[in-house]
Amino acid sequence: MTVSAPVSAAPAEPSLLAGARVARTTAHRAARDAERLNRLTDELARAVTEAGFARHFVPHRWGGTAGTFTQLVEAAALLGEACASTAWCAALYAAHGRLAAYLPVAGQRELWGDGPDVRLAAAVVPPSGEAVATAGGWRLTGRWGFASGSDHADWLLLASWTGTGTAREQRVFVVPSAACEVLDTWRNVGLKGTGSNTVVVADVLVPEHRTFTLGALARAERGAARCHAVPYRMVAPLQFAAPVLGAAQGALDAWVRRVATRTGIDGSLVRDAVPTQQTLTRAAGEIEAARLLLRQAAGRADRGGTGAREVGANGRDCAMAADLCLTAVGRLMRGAGVRSQHEGDPVQQRWRDVTAAAGHPMLDLDAAAAGYARAVLPGTDS
Repeated sequence: MTVSAPVSAAPAEPSLLAGARVARTTAHRAARDAERLNRLTDELARAVTEAGFARHFVPHRWGGTAGTFTQLVEAAALLGEACASTAWCAALYAAHGRLAAYLPVAGQRELWGDGPDVRLAAAVVPPSGEAVATAGGWRLTGRWGFASGSDHADWLLLASWTGTGTAREQRVFVVPSAACEVLDTWRNVGLKGTGSNTVVVADVLVPEHRTFTLGALARAERGAARCHAVPYRMVAPLQFAAPVLGAAQGALDAWVRRVATRTGIDGSLVRDAVPTQQTLTRAAGEIEAARLLLRQAAGRADRGGTGAREVGANGRDCAMAADLCLTAVGRLMRGAGVRSQHEGDPVQQRWRDVTAAAGHPMLDLDAAAAGYARAVLPGTDS
């Protein structure tokens, strides 16, 4: 990552949370269309960009916000209440702007020289394809799966192995969307609207200034904005956990609206039944606990923590938050009645979304436990 003094102060920006509130209105209206299309609608892609997600971690020198992780978590969770797929893509557009800040200045200029509202999709874990060194850069060929938001991306960040032996390393290549083919492969039970499709690149020349090594993401460089000075594993789980929290809250809100007026077969109000009250109390408590965990993890990242214990604690908190949300929406689904089995039901949709999102490797509780134990318990080998 190349760091230099800003050429101008960052422009005054409306808060990301305020932008997300506006985008949430659009997401409420367009969520079903995104599910049907298996990708964001054009309107949704514009809405998250106008909300400020794409520019959120772009350096100040290019007019970006260089914002906080707390802001991102709050905004993505708010948006996720209406549509988890929209929140997922929004959070990733923000996160990928942070990754691209590790490019040399010439590469950053090519991306953001005309403005910071540039949508970046990515497929960096695991690396794929083949990169061959050539004069002035690399020739890149291959297929990369699960590139969320790729239909609306201006650029793609694609990772591949380079070199051999001790020189072998993972490198990220930034490729214009016009040089990529996006295959319509995304057919998933949850997060249907993310358009996490397969990207194909055929012998594309990527200049050296549009590449950086994945290893650079583990280093915090002196003089960088705080959001660019924390290791990748410290903050990556946050971008996936925030939409999970939002979807769980959306499920709870939909469940409450239904139960408030629902009657049982004997004509009594379901809300007066002890099992209903137990379901509400437990699910609400689990979701609020998840919110507190993510708030704690985001604050830890914003304070610039880089130690092994801090990184491990963030992985723990994000995985625990996702697990709590998964438990909560499962509880709500069981108590939502037969109507929740119908296609298009808001509780069911969010149950599917949370189930899919919580399965992301970055939110895997076993992996998070192993990482946390290695940081805390001397001699742990896992």
